[in-house]
Amino acid sequence: MKKNTEHFIDDVPNILEQSSSSRRTFLARAGGAAGVLAAGAMLNTRMAAADSPKPGPSGSNAESPMKSGKEFWPNGARLAVSISLMFEGGGQPISGAGGPISEPIDKGIPDLPTNAFFAYGYYEGIPRALNLFDKHKIKVSSFMIGKAIEQAPDLAQEIVRRGHEAAAHGRIWSNSYNLPRDQEKRFIADCVETIHRITGQQPIGWNAYWMRSSVHILETLQELGFIYQIDEPSHDEPFIIPVKGKDFVTVPYTFHMNDISSFPFEHYNPMAYEQALKDEFDQLYEEGATRRRLMLIGMHDRINGHANRVRVLDRFLTYATSKGDVWFARKDEIAKWVLAHRNSTPILQRGPASVTGLPGSSA
Repeated sequence: MKKNTEHFIDDVPNILEQSSSSRRTFLARAGGAAGVLAAGAMLNTRMAAADSPKPGPSGSNAESPMKSGKEFWPNGARLAVSISLMFEGGGQPISGAGGPISEPIDKGIPDLPTNAFFAYGYYEGIPRALNLFDKHKIKVSSFMIGKAIEQAPDLAQEIVRRGHEAAAHGRIWSNSYNLPRDQEKRFIADCVETIHRITGQQPIGWNAYWMRSSVHILETLQELGFIYQIDEPSHDEPFIIPVKGKDFVTVPYTFHMNDISSFPFEHYNPMAYEQALKDEFDQLYEEGATRRRLMLIGMHDRINGHANRVRVLDRFLTYATSKGDVWFARKDEIAKWVLAHRNSTPILQRGPASVTGLPGSSA
């Protein structure tokens, strides 16, 4: 029996107050993915040096000593698994949005089939995914674009009604890192206001378009009342970055277990995807005997919401939920758990993002 987490948020009162508070081209082809992996290998040493965590008592570079598995997650869970459901359909531009058609449409001409591809997300994908989550009695985090949920408010409300998290994903499906700081802040705040108005839930988690935000992002999010962001695929566990003397959580995201980057329609192999899910789970579950481990799955309304893909996820979730010590968690639950268990969480002391190239302070 998997861990019951529906009421976990209530178990850590006041944490929020204490904490003060074109796209598809990237990795769309196998060759692109290989190139990114190779580049990542070459940059590994210098990027690792950009972090300067506090020394730990066991000689490690982070405040995360090996401890009993019972301290890693609620109820002694050995592994946490968290799914991100991206609610993007309806938030895209009607001309120029990336999709399964490789040939770009003439500028300014409405791309009817691509827009219909996005619409699949709210007509079919999300309703099917919600039924899957209900079947396995798990809760997820849905990152919502403001314009998208304005097109389908009933669906956004249904996501929250079923116990899932409503998190922020921007006013529209577009970059915000290239905006002046005040405009980026407004871009995020507009999304927050729309989500709250439609769902009644106040978002406290952020995901940017392709994870790309400005160097000011952590401070901006903290000022807006967020307690976590997911725009960093650098760890297999959550961590804290102090921002202006206050803790801010990163609940990592993923490229390699993400449908849009590593398992798009082109060259999609359902057997390979299912095996990748199981292998990721098994390895992290094994490591979870001695350290805190977190498995991330990224799914988009218009991609993994298709019937055959949900069938793959169904088989994986049947496999994963058969373990008795796995916590299927919303990301806000994870962030609050981390804030309440700071002593067993890595705390990364980073320099300015403009220098390190990693999320951190802006000055």
